[in-house]
Amino acid sequence: MGLLKLFVTASVPVLKVLLVTGVGSFLATGQVGILCHEARKHLNNVVFYVFNPALVSTNLSRTITMESLVLLWFMPINILLTFIIGFAFGWVVIQITNAPSHLKGLVLGCCAAGNLGNMLLIIVPAICKERGSPFGASDVCTTYGLAYASLSMAIGAIFLWSFVYNIVRISSGATEGKATAYSDTQEQQIIQETEKLVSQSCLDRTLPIEHTYLPGDECVLTLSASEIPQNELKVSFSDKARQLLSNILKIIDLKKLFAPSTVGVIIGFIIGVVPQIRKAVIGETAPLRVIQDSADLLGEGAIPTLTLIMGGNLIKGLRGSGIRFSLILGVVIVRYIMLPLVGILVVKGAINLGLLHQDPLYHFILLLQYALPPAMNIGTITQLFGAGESECSVIFLWTYSLASVSLTLWSTYFMWLVSTD
Repeated sequence: MGLLKLFVTASVPVLKVLLVTGVGSFLATGQVGILCHEARKHLNNVVFYVFNPALVSTNLSRTITMESLVLLWFMPINILLTFIIGFAFGWVVIQITNAPSHLKGLVLGCCAAGNLGNMLLIIVPAICKERGSPFGASDVCTTYGLAYASLSMAIGAIFLWSFVYNIVRISSGATEGKATAYSDTQEQQIIQETEKLVSQSCLDRTLPIEHTYLPGDECVLTLSASEIPQNELKVSFSDKARQLLSNILKIIDLKKLFAPSTVGVIIGFIIGVVPQIRKAVIGETAPLRVIQDSADLLGEGAIPTLTLIMGGNLIKGLRGSGIRFSLILGVVIVRYIMLPLVGILVVKGAINLGLLHQDPLYHFILLLQYALPPAMNIGTITQLFGAGESECSVIFLWTYSLASVSLTLWSTYFMWLVSTD
């Protein structure tokens, strides 16, 4: 298939997204005010808790089986590589531009985390519906494309909220005072527990204690660590292990990791993989097909609503901020030049090594994961810690505006690349 025809096939979906995004931006302007901040917030909650889970669960349940699940093993590794490579490039950008401390996490996050869910959910079905698509029948392409995009969304969310979330948190310094206070409290608790243990031991005479009487009737108890029984040491170690696990769970917010979309993916996996549930829910003769049909109806509202919200959110970037242009340029170069080039080497290398099954659509989505604009949830993370909100909006404005050109060009090349395999 010629490059010109592929370029038209790739450009039409991007133009559709651009038009709907423009409508969302227009509705969010002060003159119209339909998609104001509060309206976008409530609408985003509906998408987050209802539309997205319905969309991902229905598409995964129809396409995922135990056999296909084994074939998709490379996608989590590919997404992890996008984060690691993007993080490395982001660190280089910070060193070159000498970015302010409070913006380092934002730059690293924008370079590492792409919009692995929403953009793929919007772009892939639109490409499948074009006549010049190299991915076969439109309905089959759309079904499998949405399933791959849904899986990408779930895996990307896990990495985003466990990796980027903590990078921005550390960079902002928002929890520094809190952590210090917590350490002081923890230390005081350890002291109190130690005093109780020593006092009890003194009363029971089970441990060798030296008594030293000082002025003021104070008793100093000296306990040798070598004289503590082994069972006491084991208890102390287990307490420390539990405390360490508790601290890790506090740092990694499990509520964020198991977002509604991730729960939707899990439900889709269960329905698709378990034959008894699949026969009861999926298919025209399934007794519980009304559940699948209802979820389909809800999921259809996700893509247009997401696009409108994305357009409304970009309005904030028009107000500007004090961010240096070199930082914006660095993020754009990383996301639209460096990462896609590295992605071609990674995916083509995996194909040549026989690690991927022969599915051009799957290969295309793996490549596209390297060429996406920054994840929209980075804006939510900056709001949580109050660091770089306005700068994040400006970065989004530039990256998403340039995405119309970048995604068209890279999609054209990627389609040509996978069609020649």
